[in-house]
This record gives sequence, C-alpha cells and structure tokens, in this order.
Amino acid sequence: MDAVKEINSEMRQIAYGWLDKDRNRYKKLDGFDEKYILQVPHQLLESKLGVCWDRVELERKLFTEKKIKTSSYFIVHYGRDKCPTHTFILFKHIGKTYWYEHSWTPMRGIHEYKNENDALKDIRAKFIDNELQGKYNPNNLMIYKYTAPNKNLSCSEFFDHCKKGEVIKL
Repeated sequence: MDAVKEINSEMRQIAYGWLDKDRNRYKKLDGFDEKYILQVPHQLLESKLGVCWDRVELERKLFTEKKIKTSSYFIVHYGRDKCPTHTFILFKHIGKTYWYEHSWTPMRGIHEYKNENDALKDIRAKFIDNELQGKYNPNNLMIYKYTAPNKNLSCSEFFDHCKKGEVIKL
C-alpha cells in the first residue's frame, strides 16, 4: 500500500479549517452554515485548510490517480440546534475494506475490515461515542453513500447533494 503512503504525504499538508466564498480563512465553525463553500481539490492544495468535506474530495482525486476505487460516505445526526456530520472514504484492497481517515484526528489512520458493512458499523459506533457522546436519537442518525459533488457548493447544497445518495441501513 505504498500508494496510500503517498496520499498520506499529501494529506499531512492540510490543516483543519475552512474557507468562505471570498477565500477568508476560519479555524472555528462559527458562521460555517452560512458562509462555507466546498473547495475542489486544487483549491484545497492551494489553501492547505479544509474540513472533512473538502478533504474527501481531495482524497477521492488522489486515490483515483493511484487507480484505487473509493466510495464516499456522509454521516449526520439531525438535531434541533446542532447537526454533527462527517464524511469519509472507504476503499478495497486484496479482498478487505479499508477506512482511510485523515481529518477526524482521534481516528486518523487506515483501518482494516472484513467488508464494507463491518467498516460502516464501526464508524457509526465511533461517531456515536466520540461525536455524540452516546446521546442520540437512532431515527436522526443517517449515513449516505454519495458521489462526487459539483464544485463550490454551499453548506446546504452539499447536504442536499449527500441526501440524494444511497441511504445506508445498518
């Protein structure tokens, strides 16, 4: 998996944060819902600042260049005042499924599973434990398998794009 090591090298250059449409830089999520714009891979490589949504698009590009097929996922817990989300990539290699994680710092790494279903169950459990601190409504927790979005989507446009993807039932 030398190709994945090369991808890691590229991803290490990216810090956590986001840009708005005017290319203003933010480290905190204040104003994210109103101002965020999804960066395309070359923009992220330039800015070196992105959230998981941006990073997955760069990861998708880097894996594709290495001829490694990926699937992208969006996990979300719908709530009244908060709506935690995460996007991530899975890929297959020699009969196993791997979760490639770079932006969720406590989970950073390459995680091996027997299959896609096992990977998704584990990621879901980690999201519930770590991001939701175990407090969640199962009816409000969704996982979508989504395709590459258009460039420079707003926060709500990105949500809408992901929700058009395949609903994953675990």
